[in-house]
This record gives sequence, structure tokens and C-alpha cells, in this order.
Amino acid sequence: MNVVLLHSGGLDSTVLLYHLRRQGHGVRSLSVDYGQRHARELAAAQSICDATGVEHRAVDLGSIAPLLAGSALTDAVPVPQAAYDLETMKTTVVPNRNMILISIATAWAVSLKYDAVAYAAHGGDHEIYPDCRPEFAAAMDRAMQLCDWHAVRLDPAFVGNSKADLVRLGDELGVPFEQTWSCYLGGEAHCGACGTCVERRAAFRAAGVVDPTTYVSSEG
Repeated sequence: MNVVLLHSGGLDSTVLLYHLRRQGHGVRSLSVDYGQRHARELAAAQSICDATGVEHRAVDLGSIAPLLAGSALTDAVPVPQAAYDLETMKTTVVPNRNMILISIATAWAVSLKYDAVAYAAHGGDHEIYPDCRPEFAAAMDRAMQLCDWHAVRLDPAFVGNSKADLVRLGDELGVPFEQTWSCYLGGEAHCGACGTCVERRAAFRAAGVVDPTTYVSSEG
């Protein structure tokens, strides 16, 4: 199977990259700059793909950021400095992000005559991010098979797994976790205090895997 992978440069999508390659699939990687404040994740994606010999494309959609207002990732809204909590972390929801990203990846997959688009939504995302739910993935899968004469499927490979599951799998696959980027603040090092940093730290602890990430904050 040939797959276009939505690759943010984060832990989840990088584990999926290694997972797809181990399964023997042909993979091309796509990252999207949609005006996110942590755009340094795109450099992480490029670096990881260079090291693995995977073709990587980055699409600049930064001009759409004003249309994605109200999110802490694309607007002048403070990034929550806390563990993932339904109400506080709702501010990190980017309006319709995954539909936009999956649509672009689908167009590339159709032009390549590839079989699928893969994205790394996991079980821990469901409650906070509506576009990571199994129902959303199923609806997008159906639409993708109707949008062109060349049908492309959506592969939400980790939708039933926890982030700790992904850390365990990544450890088994030899994923260079230290090269991945999660922090929503996009500084020189992971802040260690924002929701996604807290989630990342907790996943390593739950998985029983040493966390090689450098954090600014010792808390979490």
C-alpha cells in the first residue's frame, strides 16, 4: 500500500511514520503550516524524514490563520499551562484543522494514485478534539472515496490506542523521540508545562520508557 502521511513532526505522527514503514508501505510525508505558533514542528518533520529517506513536502497555508481565530495555536489566546482538561484545552482546538489537512493530503494522494492518507489521531484525543473522533474519521473516509474517480482511504491507525501505547510502540521501532516536537509554545526547548508537554511526559511515565526530551520546566 502507498500512503500519504500527515506528519506534524510530533511524537504521534513520527511513530506512525516508523510503523507504516515497518509494515512495508510506501510513504510520502506532508506537513502543513497553517499559522500555528509552534511551526518549528515542521523543521522536526523535515529532519526526521531526511534521516529516514522519506520524501517530505511542506505546504504553506499561513495566510488562513485569521480564518482560524479563537485557538491558542493560531490566535492571541494564551496556551493553557496545565494538564489536558476538557474545558481548558478546548482553547487549543483549531477550527476544522484535520478536515483541511486531510483534504490537502487527499489531493496529493489522488494525484499520486496512492491508496490512503494516514493521520495519527489517538484515543486520548477524542474528548477534546472533535476531528480526532472515530466518527469523524469514518465520515472523512467515506467522503474521500467519493471526491475523485480514484478512491483514497483514510487510515486512522492509532484511533483506538492511548499515547502511552504509541510511546511503547515507538520505543520498539527505535523512533528518535528526542527529535520530535510537541510543545505548543514553540520555544528552543519543550516548556514542560503546557497541556501537550504534560501529556507527553505522562505518556512516557505510563509506558515505562525513558523520556529523552529536554524540558524547561521540571514540573509535570
